[in-house]
Amino acid sequence: MNKAKDDMRAEYRREDFGKGVRGKYFGRVTRGTNLVLLDSKVAKAFPTSAAVNEALLGLLSLTEQTTRITSRTSGRSKTRR
Repeated sequence: MNKAKDDMRAEYRREDFGKGVRGKYFGRVTRGTNLVLLDSKVAKAFPTSAAVNEALLGLLSLTEQTTRITSRTSGRSKTRR
């Protein structure tokens, strides 16, 4: 702590900043945020978070549609064992 005090500029005083609170904004930051590390090729293809969201929502929609198609009966009755 003393080293940090020594590195401070003369015009700043520690008392001016108030008491620090660890994790003060942690809940606010993590509430609606999911951070994902993207591969560099993926990051180039999707330069903004909106582009990533649009692609992923499209993929979800596609999987929901194909799930409905494959879950339908084929018309054949299943045989009992």
